[in-house]
Amino acid sequence: MSVLIDSFYLLSAVLFIIGLKNLGSPKTARKGNLYAMIGMLIAIVVTLIDKSILHYTYIIAGIVVGGAIGAYAAKVVEMTSMPQMVALFNGFGGAASTFVALSEYLADVERGEAFLFSNELIITIVLSILIGTVTFFGSLIAFAKLQGLMSGAPIVFKGQQATNALLLLVTFALAYMLMQDASQIELIYVIIGLAAVLGILSVIPIGGADMPVVISLLNSYSGLAAAATGFVLNNNVLIISGALVGASGLILTNIMCKAMNRSLANVLFAAVGTSDSSGQMARGDKSKVTEYSAEDAAMVLDSASSLIIVPGYGLAVAQAQHVLQELAQILMDRGVKVRYAIHPVAGRMPGHMNVLLAEANVPYDLLVEMDDINEDFQNTDIALVIGANDVINPAARTDKDSPLYGMPILNVDQAKSVMIVKRSLSPGFAGVDNSLFYDPKTMMLFGDAKKMVTDLVKELKDL
Repeated sequence: MSVLIDSFYLLSAVLFIIGLKNLGSPKTARKGNLYAMIGMLIAIVVTLIDKSILHYTYIIAGIVVGGAIGAYAAKVVEMTSMPQMVALFNGFGGAASTFVALSEYLADVERGEAFLFSNELIITIVLSILIGTVTFFGSLIAFAKLQGLMSGAPIVFKGQQATNALLLLVTFALAYMLMQDASQIELIYVIIGLAAVLGILSVIPIGGADMPVVISLLNSYSGLAAAATGFVLNNNVLIISGALVGASGLILTNIMCKAMNRSLANVLFAAVGTSDSSGQMARGDKSKVTEYSAEDAAMVLDSASSLIIVPGYGLAVAQAQHVLQELAQILMDRGVKVRYAIHPVAGRMPGHMNVLLAEANVPYDLLVEMDDINEDFQNTDIALVIGANDVINPAARTDKDSPLYGMPILNVDQAKSVMIVKRSLSPGFAGVDNSLFYDPKTMMLFGDAKKMVTDLVKELKDL
């Protein structure tokens, strides 16, 4: 029986890996999700059978309630709110690990088996609770920042890093005390409290510009917590799945950091960013920019032979992806070569633009990553920017004092002409003014992205 159980767990692990592989491309992402879901279903069913769980009342109740919440979220949560939903779900994963490890510990203590705890088991229990709780409360802060329930700007105070380090040291000291006497239940609750504070203090100093990295890192934390819980329960599939999530999250975090040319330490501790670009007042002088109307811009677009569209968070806020694809289709029908340039950290979570455009049925072969399209801007007639800012800011190349300096950007400024759809001249999440707005070849179209693109579609149809 043990061999059969392990065989099914191995099958689940293989499906998880295949699922992750398929998630690497928009074309295969749906299939990847399906493989991973099947793998998880197998793992759950086999675990229930293996552990001889006969009373399914709570399990069925959990499935019904959880399924209802999931179905409701999938139905009503807008694409603009997807980042905060992902952050919240990451937090729930961490909380689940904390509760499972805590319940296992309390059950053994209640049975009078605390004296059987090895040091290794105590360490894994503490790690599971620590990482899981940090993930939960850190994710709540990320959710609150993204949802606008609290300021998205970095919140810093003197001695913040030293405080975090002290919290960790105290946690380790408490873990050592538990090794001496595992029956000290009160120490576990103190560890949970310290971890909650640590989770909050770890995320509040991170600004809106770095939210994609935070979400990816918290996802990794939830995986590590699950893996630690797997060791507590001696469950192989939980160890494997947690390790996969943890490793893939760390890899993605590293990719995000490279895309910004910054270290993870700089992201976590440098307090880069402002509250929210959409809520800031314009810093620039509109009299110094070239402002176009939708009618003027439509005539320019109609005469182009090539176009690269650069989507950003402003596109998501305005929910303009569908009408933007309509605009692209009109131009393609007229013989214009149209592509979308995707920056790795555009939006508020990894892959945000890909998901957003997939919702509008944009063909996958039109979505081109930054490294593959950057050299093409210089040969492109028009670069049309919809709601992007920091990822096209030339200050990343030239201004050594800028927090964006060194970040790889899309070479929009090298296109023959540039159109930027934006509400105002306000800076992006990094709080840096964009000199591209004032470039003589840049045409600024001020207004809501959806309304402006809708007007462009109307004017193009009238030509």
